[in-house]
Order: sequence, then C-alpha cells, then structure tokens
Amino acid sequence: MNEIGIGIIGTGFMGECHALAFQAVTSLFQPRLRPRLELVADVVAEGAERAKARFGFARSTTDWRTLVQDPAVELVAITSPNVLHKEMALAAIAAGKHVYCEKPLALTAADAKELADAADARGVRTLVGYNYLRSPALRHIKHLLDSGELGTITYIRAAFEEDYMADPSVLFSWRCERAKAGSGALGDLGSHAVSLLRYLAGPIVEVAGDIAVTVPARPVAAPGQTAGQFTRTSEEAKIETRPVENEDIAHALLRFESGVMGTLTASRVAWGRKNGPDLELYGTKGAVRYCQERFNEFQLFKASPRLDDNGFRTVLTGPYHPDYGRFTPAPGHSIGFNDLKTIEVAHLLEGIAEGKPLYPDFREGFAIEAVCDAVLESAERRAWVRVEGGN
Repeated sequence: MNEIGIGIIGTGFMGECHALAFQAVTSLFQPRLRPRLELVADVVAEGAERAKARFGFARSTTDWRTLVQDPAVELVAITSPNVLHKEMALAAIAAGKHVYCEKPLALTAADAKELADAADARGVRTLVGYNYLRSPALRHIKHLLDSGELGTITYIRAAFEEDYMADPSVLFSWRCERAKAGSGALGDLGSHAVSLLRYLAGPIVEVAGDIAVTVPARPVAAPGQTAGQFTRTSEEAKIETRPVENEDIAHALLRFESGVMGTLTASRVAWGRKNGPDLELYGTKGAVRYCQERFNEFQLFKASPRLDDNGFRTVLTGPYHPDYGRFTPAPGHSIGFNDLKTIEVAHLLEGIAEGKPLYPDFREGFAIEAVCDAVLESAERRAWVRVEGGN
C-alpha cells in the first residue's frame, strides 16, 4: 500500500478531529493511500508535543513553515484560526503540497478565489472541511432528489444555530474580531448551511441579507487568562469590555439559479441549540426535514392519495446508507461527528490516489464565500445583491 505523509497545523478541537480521522481511515476504508502522520505543528510547544505523543506523529514543531517545507509532508491539513488559512494554504500550494483546509476557506471571497486559482495553477488537490456533507442521511436525501423521488424542488431553508456565545459573560476572543475571524455567525456557522444549500439545490445567484449584533460588547480576558470559545467571567468581576466587531445573527432570502426560493439563518446566540444545521426541503412529490443534532435520522414525506395517515415519517440511518456500514452493521445504532471527518478523509485520500474530483474543493470553497460576502453586502446596502463569482 502506498503512503502519503501528513502534516497537521493546529492541535485544538479540529486538529484533534483531523488526527483521529487519519488514524481511523485505514482500518475502516482501506484506502489505496495510507496516511503516515509525519509532523504536527502548534505555536505552543507543549501542545505540539502532546499531540505527537497522543496520535503517533513522527515529529512536532512550533513553526508551521517548517511543516509546509518538510519534504516528508505531502498533504498539509490546516486547522488554525481563520485569519491564518490563506497564508498557510498559499505556502503549502507553492511547495507543491495537497491542502486540506478547515472552513471557512478564507476571510473573504476574493481571498478564497486567490487560493482556488493558485491551487489550479500548481495542480495540487484541495478539500475544504465541510464535513456535514458526509452525513449518510444527507447523502441519501441528495439521492432522493437526484432520482426524482421528491420531484422538483420548490423551496429550501437551512438554519445553523448554536448557543456558544449566547451568554454575555463569554469572553471576547478572535471569533469576535473582524480582522481575525472575518464575519461572525455567518462565516463560522452559516457557511456550513450554504454548503448544504448549494449541494442540494445548486448555485445561489441573488441574496437579500440582514445581520444583527445582540451582545455589543464582551469582557476582555484578565492578564494570564486564555479567551477560549467557552470561557466565561464571573458576575462579580470588574472587568474591561471590548466591542464585538461582527454579527451574532445573520438572515438571508435566497434565489437559486434554478429559480427556486430559499432562506438562510445563522446564529451563535440561540440558547439551547448545540449543533446545527437544520434543513427543510420541499419538492413537488415530497419533502424532508433534517436536524444535525439528530443526524442519524431524517423526516421524510411522500405525497399520497391517502389523507388519513399521510404525514412525515422518521427514517433511521443504517448500513444501506452511504458509508454508515463501515462503522457499524446495525441500523439505528448511530455514528458520530468524528466519523463524518473520517468519511471526509477517506474521500480526500481516494481523490488523490485515483485522480477523482474532490468536493468541496477550494473552487467550491470560493463559491460558498461568495454567497456569504453577498449576504454581508446586502445587509449593508439594504438591497438585493447578485452573487459575484463561484457559480
């Protein structure tokens, strides 16, 4: 079996997800390319060394540039904060490495296009980490659409809502800073929803957007305190605050190239919500409802002459749905979030080994960012805006 040297930049939540996926993919999928965990990078030496020991990397470093230039690394996985994606990806592309980058691909559509153009020019393979696209249930919904069982789409909505910043005592972090995060809820969560909307309903060509900040200022971390995603301050503490620079909520009306109408919602302040997206799709012959918090099932409606029992029914995923059976042969026993990442990595390795198209690649990542940029422009202009590029 051929091998490919893997370098992962970042050892946080998504860095761990990537490492776990590369560990698991060989036994579950038997890919033609076997990943070899060659090098892990983190700005904190202890974090890099800890990841090396935990996941079995050959080496660790505190310099991501060392990782990108290392001849043993053939595939660079980027799980750093958003602001670093472009610089790291461009360096990896220039070095002739394949690139697997977490979402959002870049802070703006223009930056994302630059990355896609650079990858095409260099001839390297790319993938953006929109792993919810790997859900067996969602892929079956796509099959129902492609086979015509739901008829022609008439309307689609996607909402990605979480509550990780609903508490005003959550500290100001890079996610609140436009120069480091780009947009707020739209880029962090809404981009996932856009990826699903495009996957199921095709290109989005026009948007009417609106955004809101519900927590205008957040407390700043005290000296020596790290402002992590869930870090809170006590009510008694007398602390400095800093204005939040990007949106907590984003809404948009959508027009698809096909003429279909749709809506998009993203929120990072929706109490009680832990992990979107939610999806509703209506066709001329039926409909589906899907919730990521229960992503091992979906609700299916098929039109029928009967009126007395013709409602939505619950479909549980099982080994007859794409890739579910690689994890368990038992229907309804469920797979998890990290398993979606493993499916994503299997797709990546297969595409590189066999020269198959990868989805979503950097070109699709650009298309997603073009929609998000158009929503922000529309909110600023208070008008419908055409989506420029990416379609």
